[in-house]
Amino acid sequence: RTDRFFTGVVVTNGAGSPRTGPYANYTDDQMKLVRVEEQREVLAEIIRHFAEEVLGHFSEPMYRIATQIVPVGLNLLLNTLSPLRLFTHFPNGLGKVDDQILIEGHTEEFQQLAKQGTMILVPTHCSNLDSPLIGYVLYRLGLPPFLYGAGLNLFHNKLIGFFMDHLGAYKVDRRKKAPLYKDVLKAYAGYSMELGYHNLFFPGGTRSRSGMVESRLKLGLLGMGLNAYIHNLRSDRPHPDIFVVPCTLNYQLVLEAETLIEDYLKEEGKARYIIEDDEFAQVKRILEFLQGLFSLESRIHVVFSRPLDVFGNPVDAEGRSLDHRGREIDRRKYVVQDGEYRFDPQRDQEYTLELSKSILESFRRDTVIGSVQAVAHVVWRWLRDVNPKMDLYRLLRSGGAQDSLTMTEVYRRLQGTIQALRNLQRREALRLDPELETSDPAAVFGKALAHLKSYHKHPVLERKGDRLFHYDRQLLLYYQNRLSFAELPS
Repeated sequence: RTDRFFTGVVVTNGAGSPRTGPYANYTDDQMKLVRVEEQREVLAEIIRHFAEEVLGHFSEPMYRIATQIVPVGLNLLLNTLSPLRLFTHFPNGLGKVDDQILIEGHTEEFQQLAKQGTMILVPTHCSNLDSPLIGYVLYRLGLPPFLYGAGLNLFHNKLIGFFMDHLGAYKVDRRKKAPLYKDVLKAYAGYSMELGYHNLFFPGGTRSRSGMVESRLKLGLLGMGLNAYIHNLRSDRPHPDIFVVPCTLNYQLVLEAETLIEDYLKEEGKARYIIEDDEFAQVKRILEFLQGLFSLESRIHVVFSRPLDVFGNPVDAEGRSLDHRGREIDRRKYVVQDGEYRFDPQRDQEYTLELSKSILESFRRDTVIGSVQAVAHVVWRWLRDVNPKMDLYRLLRSGGAQDSLTMTEVYRRLQGTIQALRNLQRREALRLDPELETSDPAAVFGKALAHLKSYHKHPVLERKGDRLFHYDRQLLLYYQNRLSFAELPS
């Protein structure tokens, strides 16, 4: 790249791949090389090997096959697991997986802008199911396939890895900490944007271990949108604009919830980045998860937020950037210095930070809360209230002073929580699943309990007579954490 030369870069901790491992010791090689030309040759070789490892492939025939197989397979599974659904659709045919996936939000703007510029889709991330889900949703919207970075560990799954390797996914090895490797990743993504390829990446960097909605984003890849925009302006490309679309993926249950929260607690909130043995690697667990999803008519909400420019300003369907009063902004002026389009690392970093703030606001506003999260919040809040001096880990292990609470207390607290959530929805601070918009506390509780029983191996909550017993408090914490950003009364 003409705007950056990796001179004097030290590569460390690059091992993790048989092919690039030998090139991780650039520091030692550099010490042995006196001539700058030799150092550059070694550096170029390292960059080439990193780039070849990252490189993704796309097969149009395989894409057509995948978009036909996935809906048919899920439809068959859906109807096999839910006789009630099969009966209710007879004689008009089988039910559709489309009924389970609700696509909401600013979809028309998304579709229009994809014709005018290059899109960067930035979803929330809680499950390895997110990638195939969002890929299928993009197909349903009639959009072309997006380039996206996928963790190298996902390619170890032979079935999933085969499709990902042929559907445009480029490989991201999170075990590599070498600054040069990260620069190669960013350059790959940025240059693809300049060429007009739509991109998808999870700005949180990895799945949310805690169950919380992302509160901090990785700015490296995110900043490549601005980088590509400036390059496009300098090159006078016919369609220079880069648009960013935040997106929330909302499930009642999460496939890998048990593994994720356990990992979060073990590391005291620090992500391990790579989990090799979670539920996504077990076909049986995936089938059990889908069975619970389909049999209970559970909906997955995919919400597309209002599009943004690379500076964090909202964008309308015509591609115009707007200020907070709805007035049009000439976004090109943001990167003009002395009459020319220029890079300015300090300035551009601030612009990317503003973009990340706008994305996080969109994540919170378009998160959909369901019955499981509401009930988990109620029981967890009660546990904290009756054990005010007990630290988190002791409470999780022991369950505190009381092993159950009355259903009267559950309904009383749930009524207050539902009302508070409805008020937040009216203020557009979040979204609610329809069952929380109209149902009474008893119905909401019944739905939540049915969802939890449908998938998780061990009871999370269990009603016995007029009392509710709590068992898997780690999962309670995980599901209630989805509401951690919301301003709910104590």
